[in-house]
Order: sequence, then structure tokens, then C-alpha cells
Amino acid sequence: MGAGHTQLLYHCSDSPVHRLPPEVKIAAMVAFTLAVVATPREALWAFGGYAVLVALVAAVARVRPGWLLRRSLIELPFVLFAFALPFLGAGERTELLGLSVSVDGLYGAWNVLAKGTLGVLASLLLAATTSTRDLIVGLDRLRCPQLLTQIAAFMLRYLEVLVGEVRRMRVARLSRGDDPRFVWQLRGFATGVGALFLRAYERGERVYLAMLSRGYTGRMPQVWQGTAAATAGQWLLASTVPAVAAGVAATALVLT
Repeated sequence: MGAGHTQLLYHCSDSPVHRLPPEVKIAAMVAFTLAVVATPREALWAFGGYAVLVALVAAVARVRPGWLLRRSLIELPFVLFAFALPFLGAGERTELLGLSVSVDGLYGAWNVLAKGTLGVLASLLLAATTSTRDLIVGLDRLRCPQLLTQIAAFMLRYLEVLVGEVRRMRVARLSRGDDPRFVWQLRGFATGVGALFLRAYERGERVYLAMLSRGYTGRMPQVWQGTAAATAGQWLLASTVPAVAAGVAATALVLT
């Protein structure tokens, strides 16, 4: 429990963005994403402005473009879907590179690609500059439902324990001649999943009873949450990016 947890997306650095309290970064990311989503798809220039904002934040946070691009590949299935829209869309059609495509499908593909990519990049910047524990603390300070934050906190603490249990069960299966490559041994795999669920449930019961005996009341202690809540100046600083994005979105709505 006292050991550190693996954080695949956190990019350790000492930038001004890293030093901001987590709640202001979460709120800024959500507000920026809402501004991007509210922008009409026909306002192509607006998405260029959003991309500049994301690049500026990444530069201030000292997050390399290559790091962002590699991890943004998670949206690849949506990109493939977007490329199919011009050929599947109905309505007016036009010629593009010698192919007949739908105009509405082109706009739809651009809408999915631009907004999805900006949303993914904004989320990656948040994850790169905020540790997993701080994300949960930030959600708690933003009055996120206690049930959700507590589940996330326990998942963070015990995920590696469960992963270790899965590894030990897999080694035990292989040492007894199990080979998961064969279809007819899926029954053994399913049995292992059921056993893992029972072990996790029993472990959770024991941990919960131990926490109750130590005074747990359904909320993590203040020492875990920290005391460095955001100041008015930090809220004002973090609001600059979503404020500019909101201005761009409002302008795009008026001009379109």
C-alpha cells in the first residue's frame, strides 16, 4: 500500500501547468472541450485556433509533440470511421481526388476528426500534467459524487494487487499444462476469471472491515486529500485557455 503506483500517462516535470491544482485543470479541460464541441463544423478556422491553444499549453507544460502523437493513436478506430463517412453519406455529392463523395459526409468526417482529436489531446495534456491520485483529489474538490471518487481511489490502490494476482494465476495454469492458445481450454480461462472475482470480492470485504475498525466513515481523510486548494489567482490563470476557446466558439457561431 505504501508503494508507488504505475502511471503510464503522467509526464513528470516541473512546469507551471504541473504546479496548478488538479481541480482547476480538470475544470479548464472540460470547459475547453465543451467549447470545441459547440463550434460549428463549417468554421474550419476555429479548429485551427484550438490547435494553437493546445500547442501553447503543451509547450508550457514541456510535453513533447511526439509523446502526444503516439498516445493519441487511441482514437484510430474513430479516424477510420471518419474516413468512411464521405463514401457512406447521402445528399449532394462532389469530386475529391477523382472519387465521388458526399458533401455532408465530408463535413461529418471533419467534425469527428477535428473535435475528437482536440478532445483526446486535451485529455492527454491533463493526464500528462496531473498524477492519477491528484485527478481523484481534484474530482473530490469539485464535489464529484463521493461514491465515484471512493471507487476510483480504491481501484487505483488495488489495481496492481489484482494484476499481480492475475499473473500468479496464469503461471499456475501454465505450470499445470494449460495453454490459452487452444480454443478448447477457454473453459479453464473462464474458471480463472470467476476465481479472480471471488478472491477480489473477499479481499475487498476484509479491507473494508479493516478500514471500518480504524475509523473509516465513507470519506478519505483530509491528509490524503491535501490542503493546497486552488486560489483565485490560479483559477483565473487556468481560465485563460477555456475563455479564449469560448470566445472563438462564440465568434464561429455568429459568423456561421
